[in-house]
Amino acid sequence: MLINSAWAASGDSDTSATTATTTTAASAPGAQVPPPPSTGEAFAMNMGMVLLMVVLFYVLLIRPQQKRFKEHSHMLSRLDKGVKVVTQGGLVATIDREVSEHEVLLDFGNNVKITAMRSAIMGRYEDALPKATNDDKKSKTQAK
Repeated sequence: MLINSAWAASGDSDTSATTATTTTAASAPGAQVPPPPSTGEAFAMNMGMVLLMVVLFYVLLIRPQQKRFKEHSHMLSRLDKGVKVVTQGGLVATIDREVSEHEVLLDFGNNVKITAMRSAIMGRYEDALPKATNDDKKSKTQAK
């Protein structure tokens, strides 16, 4: 747009210098150009892409999350009295007793006991440790 205004301001009306024509293999004489898809075909292709995106979201996001949730709830159901656990806040405690189906009494030591929801427990302490730490403990106990 600015170039056209500049040409117009200079009074030069020769626009052939700025106009270029291109030819492609498809627009060459005698070339077969495929017809554009019909509205039904275009709709089917778009719906196919949407369906593909839904399947990818399910496989990559929803299914792994459901699997993790199922494993976590299974782990919570197996927790008993005396098991050392790690809470979601990173606190290490021992389960003292079950208060109800959804609550447990956690013993943090030094007479500190707190009632917490089972869902606030991230996992068993042994499972939360890095593997190298578990291996180091085993080798130290075997060396003694």
